[in-house]
Amino acid sequence: MTPYVPPHSLIGDGPHPVIAVHGWLADRADYAAVLPDLDLESFRYAFVDLRGYGEAQDVPGDFSTAEGAADLLALADQYGWDRFSLIGHSMGGAVVQRVLAAAPHRVRRLVGVSPVPASGLQMPPDGWELFAGAAEHPANRRAIIDSTTGGVRPAAWLDRMVRQSVERSDPKAFRSWLDSWAGEDFHTDVEGSEHPALAVVGALDPALNAYVMRQTWMRWYPNAELVELPAAGHHAMDEVPLQLVRTVEDFLRADAS
Repeated sequence: MTPYVPPHSLIGDGPHPVIAVHGWLADRADYAAVLPDLDLESFRYAFVDLRGYGEAQDVPGDFSTAEGAADLLALADQYGWDRFSLIGHSMGGAVVQRVLAAAPHRVRRLVGVSPVPASGLQMPPDGWELFAGAAEHPANRRAIIDSTTGGVRPAAWLDRMVRQSVERSDPKAFRSWLDSWAGEDFHTDVEGSEHPALAVVGALDPALNAYVMRQTWMRWYPNAELVELPAAGHHAMDEVPLQLVRTVEDFLRADAS
């Protein structure tokens, strides 16, 4: 079977390839606010649409983190990137950890922005009902975005985020992705990895916060770092783009290989 290379935007001419993956509620346009201020002389970025999102809304699949990881490796192969770094936001954090599990020799550095742990994310029944209903009910998406950014963001911003989420995702794929990132536990496949791994979280995020990272990310990765952004919630790319760019690129730039 021919490997599937996902739709993506490629920017920069730097020697350090970086693949960036969006979260559950957005396509690759979720990174739009950081694009103008990236270091394009040091890095070459590929921003990807996972199956069911953006330009890949109509692409079939099983919509799992393992499948997403295989697609990212196919993209790296297309460009001849033997080694590369990875950035994953939220659900994308689980996808990039799947890449680490599948091809550890190819990963330089790993960055999770409010990343879903490799153990999945257990929810109480009411929380699961809220998330499972988000595929068909925009109001659920709005409630999730509002609560995970501290309930302090403007209504117009919440409306924009929801509108983009609905327009740029396929409902059936969206629902299937939830079962994978929330329900699958593959942490034993990455536990003990000595790759440099950075977890960036927002202080306003009650779900994927510093406490959760200390129980998961920081325990599994001996060379892990944790940075908490005080003014951010779950969507740091949009909330504090300049601070996020500086934090992530300083970490990536530390790779002297």
